[in-house]
Amino acid sequence: MAAIASVKELIEPAQSVSYSLLEEHRKDMHEALRLKVELDAISEAIQRTKQEIATLHYAGVRGREMARATDELGAIVMGTETATNTILAASERIDELAGNLAARIVGDDKEIAREISDQVISIFEACNFQDITGQRISKVVGAMRFVEERVEQMIQIWGGLESFKEIETLELAEQSGDRALLNGPALESENGCTSQSDIDALFG
Repeated sequence: MAAIASVKELIEPAQSVSYSLLEEHRKDMHEALRLKVELDAISEAIQRTKQEIATLHYAGVRGREMARATDELGAIVMGTETATNTILAASERIDELAGNLAARIVGDDKEIAREISDQVISIFEACNFQDITGQRISKVVGAMRFVEERVEQMIQIWGGLESFKEIETLELAEQSGDRALLNGPALESENGCTSQSDIDALFG
């Protein structure tokens, strides 16, 4: 009985240690599984990001969409500036002619010439929109260029565009009907496109 008791004394601490190790191992396994789930989520997010970038650069005519949108906004700023300058030049001429006319006529007609000058001033004031619009669009262009640069840096981190060739791209919705025709005027930077000046000359 004494021998059995001494064996029992030896076994009980061992059982306690084994149970403690088992619990510790179980906790480690639980942490490892939780870590694996999180790593899988990160891996999936990276793959989705790569797929989006691949779509942007390969399905999207090698990444020209964002650059084209930036160019289009720049063209809007230039176009509105040119049109505004033309309006202002014409308004100044009208104002000058109205002043000359007011100096030559008398009576109620003189008041009409003065009214023309007042309306010209309203045109000058309204043309201030161009400066504000240009500033706002310039901010948008700056933000788009910032995003484009960050995407480009991510591409380089992942080994350059060559590493994206094997990634399956997302299917882009095809434009149909009138939407497929809404390309707008060609940009000056595009080669092989008829300029607006050539079109105007053709119909002029």
